[in-house]
Amino acid sequence: MDVEPSPTTSDLEEAVSVFLQCRRRLFGIAYRVLGSVVEAEDVVQEVWLRWQNTDRSVVVSPVAFLSSATTRLAINVAQSARVRRETYIGPWLPEPVDTSSDPELGAQRAEALELALLLVLEKLSPTERAAYVLREAFDYAYPEIAEILQLSLVNVRKIVSRARRRLSDEPRESVDTAEHRRLLSAFVSAAQTGDVASLEALLTPDVVSLSDGNGMRGCARIPVLGRAHVAKMVTYPVFWREAEAKLVDANGSTGALLYRDGQAIAFMAMAASREGIHQLMWVFSPSKIAALLESRSRFASASEDADPVR
Repeated sequence: MDVEPSPTTSDLEEAVSVFLQCRRRLFGIAYRVLGSVVEAEDVVQEVWLRWQNTDRSVVVSPVAFLSSATTRLAINVAQSARVRRETYIGPWLPEPVDTSSDPELGAQRAEALELALLLVLEKLSPTERAAYVLREAFDYAYPEIAEILQLSLVNVRKIVSRARRRLSDEPRESVDTAEHRRLLSAFVSAAQTGDVASLEALLTPDVVSLSDGNGMRGCARIPVLGRAHVAKMVTYPVFWREAEAKLVDANGSTGALLYRDGQAIAFMAMAASREGIHQLMWVFSPSKIAALLESRSRFASASEDADPVR
């Protein structure tokens, strides 16, 4: 009976090197499809295990192999995650991820990365989401996407076109980085001091505030709509008592991490246009805040690691 030879040390070293070179891209694909740091890490971990156990001598393009495996696994996870999220209490928001060291998070373009757009992507099916992400963020050619998703070229073109149309329902053009940061700083300052008038001046009349706490006490379980209601909610004195806000780079934009007694208690991101802030996204879920904090050092140490496994 033939026995398959064990991989040599040099083979494994090469496998590790190739995987590490692709790891940012793989995480970026999985994160955009799933909207979850933890789930994306699990997918990348599983792809690493598959890569170890693959006959790499017959792999023509390691990048294509790893990207395909990541996309297909992410789609499978997204399909099961959709069922789990149906039982989520209150609004579900994507897990924020630190992008201070990688503003585009492994992609050729920082597309489909902001929390607001990731939330809109949730309206698409996992396959639609994957096709859009591969095309718009990673600039994969349509034939490559068709091969990855195991669909016809015509079908893939239709899927991407349909996804673009659905996402174009958000007509408001975002402000630039400097204005976004200015609005965020002004919002935090007004909210902390209870300056309702200044706060209302920053908000659009149809502003919506979403709070992700999965049933946490004191966390709004329905969207809060309208300038007056949102201003009243975010100036609640008890919330800001002894709280400190720090600006952080998350999802390719600036957000605010709120601390109390040295512990992160909330993360806030916003979407704004020339008319003002039209969407606030509050993440209170401890597990999602922990994922954000852990992500801040993920890629900084990845290139120094001999082993890409978590």
